Amino acid sequence: MLNMIQSQSVTHTATVSQAAAVEALNGTQDFIPKNQEIFKARRDLVVTLLNECKGLTCRTPEGAFYVYPSCAGVIGKKTSDGKVINSDGEFATYLLEGEGVAVVQGEAFGLSPYFRISYATSTEALQSACERIKRFCDSLS
Repeated sequence: MLNMIQSQSVTHTATVSQAAAVEALNGTQDFIPKNQEIFKARRDLVVTLLNECKGLTCRTPEGAFYVYPSCAGVIGKKTSDGKVINSDGEFATYLLEGEGVAVVQGEAFGLSPYFRISYATSTEALQSACERIKRFCDSLS
């Protein structure tokens, strides 16, 4: 009984979040077209740059703040320090270790051999991350 009461008192939507949702729905919507173009440009940049990486393929999502590139083409390859990439999880780990780029392995979503990258950040950060991902992929043998 206490578990039920506790779960309902701490897992509900906070009042401030409810008020923010009402404002988001009823407030001005004039920022949407501008932001829509910004996110479309970021998405297109990331998809283009990732498709230039050896062993990666990336389809264009129709509606999201992230992409799911396939890293099937790098499975079985070796990093510059001799580690074999056996999964998308290892790809994500070695990418973080080698280039400081954090991605989420697809296996966390049941989507192996893919990984997820959010493009809900600055264009400059995305450009830099994609350049480092390309450098990492280019270094694989």
